Amino acid sequence: MTRRFYPAVLERGPKHSFGAWFPDFPDCVVGATSQEETLERAQSAVAREVVTLAEHEKPLPDPTPIEKIEIPQGCDFIAVIVVSVEWPDVSERVNVYLPKQLIERADKRASQLGMNRSSFFGLALSSTLAGIDLNADPGLRAAVARLSGGKKSALLTKLTGGKRITKK
Repeated sequence: MTRRFYPAVLERGPKHSFGAWFPDFPDCVVGATSQEETLERAQSAVAREVVTLAEHEKPLPDPTPIEKIEIPQGCDFIAVIVVSVEWPDVSERVNVYLPKQLIERADKRASQLGMNRSSFFGLALSSTLAGIDLNADPGLRAAVARLSGGKKSALLTKLTGGKRITKK
């Protein structure tokens, strides 16, 4: 999904505070003691709202045109701001059967990289699907060789186009 832009109303609150609310997300209201912090909180709050919608498989609302925003009486209006959001790529659980030794090696490498198993598998899949040429980058080639114990595997053959990968 492409980026969408949602208007929010920035207003003054009591005791030198600021608030922001979104016409398209009625429960999304933030406040702070500075305009900058209010704007940051508005961005974070609407992002959380979008993630919640995605997790519940609900569509995003259509953004209200700025000229159609109704400012309520008593609102100490400052400005209409616009916040951009993207539909998140929500995770999905999958079951995959792999050799136990491969999982152990993956867990060890993930730990070395400060990642969990899921993040490591995601990185490995993303790299592979992106068509990264392992032979074009000596550092990456060496990392793959370390991960494979220097052994040629069917996966490495496919990833490298049949070229030999060795430890460096």
